[in-house]
Amino acid sequence: MPVPWCIQGSYLAKRPSFTLDPAFHAGAYYVQEASSMFLYTVLQQTIAEPKGKKVLDLCAAPGGKSTLLASYFTDGLVVSNEVIKSRAAVLVENITKWGSDNVIVTNNDPSSFQSLENYFDAIVIDAPCSGSGLFRRDSEAVKEWSIDNVNLCSHRQQRIIADVYASLKEDGILIYSTCSYSKEEDEQLLDWIVDEFDMQSLPLQTKDEWHIVEVQSDKQKASGYRFYPYLLKGEGFFIAAFKKKHAGNTIRYKEHSLTKLSKQEEQAVHNYLPLSAAYQFFKQGESIKVMPEQWIKDLQVLAKYLYIKKAGIELGAIKGKDIIPHHELALSLLPLHHFPTISLNEMQALQYLRKMKL
Repeated sequence: MPVPWCIQGSYLAKRPSFTLDPAFHAGAYYVQEASSMFLYTVLQQTIAEPKGKKVLDLCAAPGGKSTLLASYFTDGLVVSNEVIKSRAAVLVENITKWGSDNVIVTNNDPSSFQSLENYFDAIVIDAPCSGSGLFRRDSEAVKEWSIDNVNLCSHRQQRIIADVYASLKEDGILIYSTCSYSKEEDEQLLDWIVDEFDMQSLPLQTKDEWHIVEVQSDKQKASGYRFYPYLLKGEGFFIAAFKKKHAGNTIRYKEHSLTKLSKQEEQAVHNYLPLSAAYQFFKQGESIKVMPEQWIKDLQVLAKYLYIKKAGIELGAIKGKDIIPHHELALSLLPLHHFPTISLNEMQALQYLRKMKL
């Protein structure tokens, strides 16, 4: 059964054991809560032409929205950020499975993005929240909820938005969401955004049969969209979109130099993985990585200001005359049709994943 507001999403009839599904480990699909997939509709209505756009997923772990963004901005650049180190590691794992070569994973506080003034065409903030929208499925969320926590989350959300606001371009799109029902984190936060910044609320089109509840903030009449589990097939969720009306002057960013391959290394790599001139190889330590040529300059800029956990696809390493491939290459969406392949049944695939002999 398809998710009505996301053409790439489908409901599962039942929850399978994903750890025992080789297709899950191969990155053939990502499991995400259905309400969150409404982001796809928001993107369609606010960024109709995704080609060449740079988008930041600010609070990205575990990676559901980043994989959706990578699927929408196939010819764009997705910067997937997570501030908590342990969660950033999970984010890297899920982005690796997804296989897109145009994603950069960073591990930074939102304040780190202030130096990238007028840089992103879109910013998605799925903000840390009090979690009242998850009460139905998560008993721990009920235990941890309190008015004090709601207020704490509201202030944290304001700080996050204030920290990253400067990095959004003029006419750039800000998409804000929570899994909370509290007005302090939803409608009142929308009023705060309009009051504090030069932002215009963007109403969205929904269908009656989706049963999504459109609301407006009390002061600025900013549009928001609430998802209630008793009305639709999905968990509690809130989302809103804004356009930045004006921005400051364009600035010249500093760049971090990437380590280039030697001529001998480059020849060996091109013989191993014959990609078009649209891609560029570079080194990080002993690892050889590859990204679309059009985003190399942006990688150099981001590497100057941010801590990068992953960029592009890791090809492997050169050992003597041989190239030792990295697991990322097998999971990538790069053209690998020239490599020999073998077919495995489900049991053999699971044995491989358990590192057992076939």
